[in-house]
Order: sequence, then C-alpha cells, then structure tokens
Amino acid sequence: MFDLMIIGQISLDHNIDFDGREVFMHGGAVTYSGFAAAALGYRVAVVPKGDGKRDNPLATFADSKVEKIFPIFSATCTVMENTYFTPDRERRRCLCKEMIAPYVAADIPHESARIYHLAGLVNGDISSELIRETAGLGDTAVDVQALLRCRNEDGSLELRDWPEKKEYLPLIRYLKCDAAEAEVLTGTSDRDKAAFLLCEWGAREVIITHNTEAIVCDGKTICRSPLKPRNLSGRTGRGDTTFATYLTERLSSDIPAALEFAAAAVSLKMEAPGPFNGTRQDVLDYIQAFYR
Repeated sequence: MFDLMIIGQISLDHNIDFDGREVFMHGGAVTYSGFAAAALGYRVAVVPKGDGKRDNPLATFADSKVEKIFPIFSATCTVMENTYFTPDRERRRCLCKEMIAPYVAADIPHESARIYHLAGLVNGDISSELIRETAGLGDTAVDVQALLRCRNEDGSLELRDWPEKKEYLPLIRYLKCDAAEAEVLTGTSDRDKAAFLLCEWGAREVIITHNTEAIVCDGKTICRSPLKPRNLSGRTGRGDTTFATYLTERLSSDIPAALEFAAAAVSLKMEAPGPFNGTRQDVLDYIQAFYR
C-alpha cells in the first residue's frame, strides 16, 4: 500500500520573472508534491496525465524517490505561462495555454493508498465525481485550485466559487487552499474564520497557506506555524510542498507536529529553485535551527 497517491498532471511551465528572465520547466502540483513526500521517506505513487512526450513523466521524476509512476494518456498537456511582477513572486499572472483531458474514475490505478491526493491545476481537470470515487477508497485530500481556477477564452485564469462545495466537502478528509481561494469559497478574508466555515461545511481538516504562515483547522481549534525562509528563490511550489508534507506527516503525527514539520520543509525548499529533494534530517536540522 502506498502512503500517498497523487493524481494530477505535470505542467509545462514558461516562467517569466519580474526582471525579465525566462525559464522553461516541468512543474505542477504532482511534481512538487511527489518529490517532497518521497524525499521525506514515504511510499509515493504519482498518476500524471499528458501526451507522454512533452511532459515525459519518467524524466520529470527521474531524480525523485517516487516509488511508482502510473502515466495516463491525454492527447494534450497542460501548458502554463507564469509572469511574476515582484521579487517575492506573490503577484503573478497565469495563462493556461493548453489543458489535459479531464481525469475520470478509470484513471485511478488498481493499487491502494492511505491518502488519495487530487492535485489538478485548473477547473475541469478533476471532477467532483472523482472526489466521490476516491473517498470510497481511502482518505481524500483535495487542492481546491483544481475546482476554483477557471480558464477564460484568452487563457487567463479566474477564481470562481465551487457551486457543489457543500455536497462534496463532507467527503474530503484534507482540504488545501491559499488565502485567496479560501476567500472565494467562504466570502471572508479572515483566514481563521474561513477555515472554521469550511470545516463546518464538512471538510475534516483544512489547511490554508499564506506567504507568512500555514494554518490548520480541525473544526475545533486553529493551529498555525510560520514560514521562515531566508530567501525566496524557490517560491514556486510553496503550497504543494506544504500540503504533501503535511499529509504524509499526519499519518504518524498530530496536527501541531505535522504542521511545524511541513512549515519547516517548505521554508527550506523555498531557499532553492525546483522541487524539494533533501532529506528528513535536513528538515529536522532546520527545525532545530529556526523553530526552537
């Protein structure tokens, strides 16, 4: 049995930095999440969907410790152009140039996992019905960007509410959103209030990421942990790294311990571009140095 099965596509990213530098790379939630969770010692499977050539999952995960890749064919890939306007990469414009064919229930491998992480990138990648399918197999974790980020005709992405949220949130063990997504879902910019509302509507644990901290709500209390990166050169993939690390740590730790470990792991990851590929000891050393 895998600890974590991540269902989501590799993104072909064209990143344009605030100073005009351009980088072409393979990204997407499955990439950042898969690398991080596997590097920290967990049994991880990934289910990327694409044409198999441009996204090239075997090459993308060649340097990772991901245990198994279940590639799913789509005639198209997800192609993103990300323009960053500030050095901290908090202000950006995302254009979706191309989308994969949606994931369907038949794409789920016939191998079991403790947690099924639905890690699509754009509305249409992951259907609400896929949440119902995975909820019958194990704990379901959902990155809500795949439900809220809607592609306009010009490729621009716009956050829109999820009309079926109150029907499907009770099926979700772990829900992840950033501050903007939480506000779209709940109507409040207060992250704590938003987290409690999402739990009230059925999600069992809600993690909200922000550039200063990550918080987790279980419907009773709020737990928070600051992010302490010494530079932001590896800002891309912050939320994905936080979520995957938190999910796998929760398999054996309580909420405060799992959240602190995730915050430290993503802080360390943000100090270098690319996915996290360090060791568990690296994170423990970081906690000792900056969280004690």
